[in-house]
Amino acid sequence: MSNIPTDLKYTKDHEWIKLLDDDTALIGITDFAQTSLGDVTFVELPGEGDTFTKGDSFSVVESVKAASDIYLPVDGEVLEINSPLEDAPELINQDPYGDGWLIKFKVTDASGLDELLSAADYAPFTEE
Repeated sequence: MSNIPTDLKYTKDHEWIKLLDDDTALIGITDFAQTSLGDVTFVELPGEGDTFTKGDSFSVVESVKAASDIYLPVDGEVLEINSPLEDAPELINQDPYGDGWLIKFKVTDASGLDELLSAADYAPFTEE
């Protein structure tokens, strides 16, 4: 059973979102995703100020098993990247909901937030 914090929102693609205030959020990959990937060896992060539309790939996480695109579930602008991941991508494995976050972003269109899953709704996706 994966660790699924109840204070976060989730996507069916195994990203988590932590809303910080009305228009900013952190995003990362879930415990289920990092376990499925295995040891993370490299993370390609966007640039600060980059903008993305809902469904765009904004990052690539590479592991010993695969490379996976990471998608933004809402329109947003990158405010900050988790630069320690560039030298220590294993932080994603060690602490996917804490030190392993990928980007902090400004939500520019909040309509997609309604489509995010609660922890209870996300849990079945980790059991398939």
